This record gives sequence, C-alpha cells and structure tokens, in this order.
Amino acid sequence: MNGRQPVVVGVYATEQALSLPDRDAMDLALEAVRGAIEDAGLTPADVDGAQVDWPGPGGVPGEGSSWARFLGRDLRWTSDSMLDNAGSRGLLKAAAAVRAGFADTVVVGGCKLVSRGAGPVGAGVPLEFADVWGSYVVAQFALVAARHMHEYGTTSRQLAEVAATIRNNGTTNPEAMMYGRGPYTADDVLASRMVATPFHLLDCCIVGEGGAALVVTTAERARDLPHPAVAVLGGGMEYHQAAYANPALYREVGELGRDAATRAYAMAGIGPHDVDVFSLYDPNSFEIIRQLEVLGVCDEGEGGPLAASGAIAVGGKHPVNPDGGCLSYAWNGTQQMTLKVVEAVRQLRGSAVHQVEGAELAVVGNAGSGAQHYEMSVLGRMR
Repeated sequence: MNGRQPVVVGVYATEQALSLPDRDAMDLALEAVRGAIEDAGLTPADVDGAQVDWPGPGGVPGEGSSWARFLGRDLRWTSDSMLDNAGSRGLLKAAAAVRAGFADTVVVGGCKLVSRGAGPVGAGVPLEFADVWGSYVVAQFALVAARHMHEYGTTSRQLAEVAATIRNNGTTNPEAMMYGRGPYTADDVLASRMVATPFHLLDCCIVGEGGAALVVTTAERARDLPHPAVAVLGGGMEYHQAAYANPALYREVGELGRDAATRAYAMAGIGPHDVDVFSLYDPNSFEIIRQLEVLGVCDEGEGGPLAASGAIAVGGKHPVNPDGGCLSYAWNGTQQMTLKVVEAVRQLRGSAVHQVEGAELAVVGNAGSGAQHYEMSVLGRMR
C-alpha cells in the first residue's frame, strides 16, 4: 500500500450526556483532541493539521488556526467550517490533505454543548423554512418517510423494528446515553407519542452534549504507532441544496447518496455486500431504511422488510450502528458524525463494545434526505 495512503490511527469520544453542566466547550474540545492524539500514540507536536472546532476564548470563534498554540507548532492545514470538522466529510478532506502532502498528520473533531448554545450549530437552530412555516428537522425527514411509505408500502412497524434494534444496542452499551433504559420492542416504539407523522417519539434520535475526534496520518507513519491502522479506502459526497433551505421532497432527495456510494465503492474496489458493518446517520428510524436502499444493500422499496427481518442486528447480515447510534448512544451536534467514524474504527480494530465478528470493511454515512446532503466513507482494516 502506498506510503501516503491515509489511515485513521487515533479515535476518542468524550462522555456523552443529556447535559454536562460542569463542562465548557473548550474543556470538552481539548479532551477530545488530546484523547485522539494520545490514542494514536502521538504528541500534539506531531500534528500539523487541525480540522477542529475552536470554541474560544481567543481567536475568531471557529477559526481552526487557533489550535496551533495548543499543539505547540505552526500548522500546515486547517479548516474553519464546522461540517468540514466532523465525520466522513472531515475525514475525507483530511485524508485528501494527507495524500496530497499538504499535511502529514491531521486531527478532526470538536464538541457540542446544547444547553448553553456553545459549540457548532445543531438541530435547535432556526431554519429558513422553519422561520416562515414553522417546520423543524424531524418534520423535514418525516416528509420523505411518508412519501416512501405511500410509494412502497413501508410500514410503521418496520420503522419501529429499526428503532428497537438500534436502541437496544445502546441499552447494553455502557458508553451510551440510553444505557440500561431498555430493552425496547417495536410495540414500545409504536406506543410512544407521535412527534411528526410517521415518527413516534422512540423513532427519533436523542439530543445531548459531548465531543469526539480522530487522527489521520500516512500508512508509513502508522507503522510505528500502537493500534492497527484503518485505511480510508474511498468516499463520496452529494449535495442537493443548502440544508433545510426548502422542504425535503422524496422525488428530489429520495436517492440522495446513491451517486456518492457508487463513487466510494469504485474507489475502494468493493461492493455493498462486501461491507461487514454500517455506521449510519440515524436521526430517525426511516433514514436507516432509505440508506440501505441507496447504499445498494437492497433495491428501492425493499429497505423496510430487510431492516425488519433482523438483518441490521449485530449478529445479522448487515449490522447497523452496533453502538446504539443517534437513537440511543448519542447525538451531539455535528460531532455525532465523528462518533460514526469512531465506532467504525473500533469495529475494524476489533475493540468495539458490540463487536461484529471478523469485521474488515465498514461504511460510515453522515447526514441524509432531510438535511439534503450526504457524505460517506469506506474504511478497511490494514492487512
């Protein structure tokens, strides 16, 4: 493998909780960055690129170059965009910088403190469509789900089976916000109050606070580091329009991510049925069904029956979100995207809480139909 092949060598997730009243954004971001660097077996001075949210004090809020003082060196690569500092989008841009030689080692990540409005913008912010008509994030995704159900006969029980499966992964994950709260059945999901048709309360993700980070470097550098390197084999991004600028329509965003997946699989030289574990954005149960279709695991309209069959369970054919996902583990603003990478890397290292046996290939999917953008990456265990 080429010496400048980008690989993930460090990951870290802070405590995730409904509220972290004793923490501030700087404290949380520092923990995430330090943790990922230490997990990689590196020191801050080894890092020459920072795609990390800067919550302050000092410097322009969000300005990535502010991390130079903490890292103790001039930086060769930075990013000031919160979405570029998270998940597959952040990972792919860091990987591109490493492969091109713009930087040798890049840290990606940040934090979210919902209760005090600190950190990157999340689901509680005003949206253009919401300002006029009173819509909100859950309703945007509900529009897409309702049309899929009308077109293909997808049922509320199938959505509920997805929610129960992923929530129960978090119920038995000591790191998850919902640890010990279950187990849940599909009937429990259907009995919870309606939020936005067709989504019941337990179809929707939790909201909390926390941080996460990861470190990307070269395969050559990784030879001297303690953990097995996880290669960035491929990726793709797809954007329909600005997030939440207009209502999400199934005819426009129902297949969002299919082109990104096609490109990502081609880069990695694999197909969807080669993937051992999927770490996918789950703001609600339906979005998992839609992603199974656009990622090529099944045909359009077949995602509901597939997901309800047990295929997405940890022991199933296509395991999804063994950590509990946003439904049960954590949603922490844009850094929930980074948590998806953290789980995928842990799975490929063989160190996950709910380990998928023999996992060698993972797909990370971020955002989705309601958000009107999609980013995905294909990760593989280095041989």
